[in-house]
Amino acid sequence: MNNSLLDSRRPSSEPESRVSAPQRHAKPFNLTRWVGATLVIFWLLVAIFGPMLAPHPVGALVADKIYSGASAAFPLGTDYLGRDMLSRILTGARYTVGLALIAALLSSLIGASLGMLAALAPRWLDESVSRLNDALISIPSKMLALVMVSAFGASIPLLILTAVISYAPGAFRISRSLAANIATLEYVQVARTRGEGKLYIAAVEVLPNMFHPVLTDMGMRFVFIVLLLSGMSFLGLGVQPPMADLGSLVRENIGGLSQGALAVIGPALAIGTLTIGANLLIDSLSANRGQQGE
Repeated sequence: MNNSLLDSRRPSSEPESRVSAPQRHAKPFNLTRWVGATLVIFWLLVAIFGPMLAPHPVGALVADKIYSGASAAFPLGTDYLGRDMLSRILTGARYTVGLALIAALLSSLIGASLGMLAALAPRWLDESVSRLNDALISIPSKMLALVMVSAFGASIPLLILTAVISYAPGAFRISRSLAANIATLEYVQVARTRGEGKLYIAAVEVLPNMFHPVLTDMGMRFVFIVLLLSGMSFLGLGVQPPMADLGSLVRENIGGLSQGALAVIGPALAIGTLTIGANLLIDSLSANRGQQGE
């Protein structure tokens, strides 16, 4: 009797095990992911709302002194004409982020569609599409952009088209490799045995299982396109005045580099933080995906 009473008064160890189990499976805080996500979300918000938050009209001459430092009136100083740099960066980010995002989406969409088509199509069609993409991917992106702009002139639609032609073949190669591997798996063979069409197999069986790698690849293409468009603008062949993206802001204020002017440092830091943030976010998501696969 006494032993049973003592046993009943002893604290049970089950609640401890129930509490400790979730703690063992708790995910560690991923600083890289949060830093990358914060930077990417910040620049996406700037691209959307920046022009509305600009304190001055983007082309207005608001100061007599050029390349002025930070002040209460001009937090990022002024440019080579005395225009407010904060207003110009808030407006220019829309072109850099917007054009790169549109081009990256189109590149991944076209590349993934052609990749699945080639993987599920007859061999002759697969070979034809693959050889065409191999020819395009062999052309350096900056050389292609220079040729396109020299031949047809600089315009926003042409910049997007050039970026898509440059980076869709790379997305095609990755998507085709993923789709070809998935097409050999048992559930795809079962769908073929049931008599399902190629469109159904591509949309229902293949695409959901390659979505995350394609999304990661699209993020990488976004970074490449940001650098491509910024480089073209720095050469004077990208976004043309009176419009300006971040690369154009660096080019037009390059004269203040010897003075350490914020007009040069500001847009350069903007390009750097955007690309670094996207890279950090992509790397952390890829690492997390690999851990889940293990």
